[in-house]
Amino acid sequence: MTTPTTDRRELIVDSAIDLIAGQGLRALTHRALDTALELPAGSTSYYFRTKRALIEAIVERIATRSRADFADRKPGMDELEPNRLAHGIASWLDRLLAQRRNHLIARHALIVDLIGDPALHAELVGCLFSHRHATALFEALSAPEPATAAADFIAVVEGLVFDRFAGARTELAPGTAASVRQLTAPLARQLGAGR
Repeated sequence: MTTPTTDRRELIVDSAIDLIAGQGLRALTHRALDTALELPAGSTSYYFRTKRALIEAIVERIATRSRADFADRKPGMDELEPNRLAHGIASWLDRLLAQRRNHLIARHALIVDLIGDPALHAELVGCLFSHRHATALFEALSAPEPATAAADFIAVVEGLVFDRFAGARTELAPGTAASVRQLTAPLARQLGAGR
């Protein structure tokens, strides 16, 4: 039985994300993916001729999935009381850490690597919590400078996520009440300060 082209491409991209998350960006090669997927040599390069094409597909996959997750969940965005809003966003981030940890790790690795590529870099930077959504949130909260408050809030969100998969709090397991509480506290402070 043969795998349809679309499925094979998705399988390769998902494996590439896992490879980056587990071994770092330098480990990402066509050969490594062929080996990991037990594909004949040259299979990955058949679907993605260059490493650039593979990176573009990874960025697209992470960004598309992030937008879909955000749209599906709208993490407490209808709630304007800072503590409840913070809890909703923290619960959403906790789910991401539990279910899409490898996407988050690969995203951060690629953000650094793609600093010199404005289009792909911007796609990744804006896909966890977009500046547009954050600005709209702080406008609804009547923040005096919504765009500045939004940028500060995104910086806190990014730092919290990074801290949980690569920083001082990696031992705190997602999917627990303690995890959500830990994420909620700094978000609530940030949301309250933005008012």
